[in-house]
Amino acid sequence: MVNDSVLDKLIAGCRQGERKAQKKLYELFAPKMYAVCLRYAGSPEDAQDILQNGFIKMFRKLNDFRGEGSFEGWLRRIMVTTSIEQYRKTASMQPLQTIDEHLSERLSDQQTVLDRIHAEELLKLIERLSPGYRAVLNMHLIEGFSHKEIASMLGITEGTSKSQLARARNILRQMIAGREDHNYATTAG
Repeated sequence: MVNDSVLDKLIAGCRQGERKAQKKLYELFAPKMYAVCLRYAGSPEDAQDILQNGFIKMFRKLNDFRGEGSFEGWLRRIMVTTSIEQYRKTASMQPLQTIDEHLSERLSDQQTVLDRIHAEELLKLIERLSPGYRAVLNMHLIEGFSHKEIASMLGITEGTSKSQLARARNILRQMIAGREDHNYATTAG
């Protein structure tokens, strides 16, 4: 994407309030961050609002970024937090809308029955989960948050986060098994 020295210069420019640097940083990261926001939003318009609010927060908090981890990871966390704040305001999460390459990377690491289906098919099944299960699954498997972080962000206990993830996985396994049984029944005979 962009090398570290260019990114460091852009960040330094943004910290000094340079509009060109802010615009360039936005252009570099907006497409990936939009995909993150869209997973939580109910519509592309809502995702765009979350994206804009997330970038405003990022520019305000840019002095807090110390370079201890990747800038993209830090920005992704801001976008997820902004999405969760929107989720809390609306009181119910809308179905997941899109997927970015991060989903494929995370899911490819999982050695479960979920490996048997395409990411698009999995996304459709995830959309059918309850909002709580969907949020925890998304945050843990896709965004990579720990149960402690999820608990803090969603205002639940770590145990609740763990149990919701386990239940979500079990429900997905059942959905996948049902889909496979249905596919077999329609092709056999």
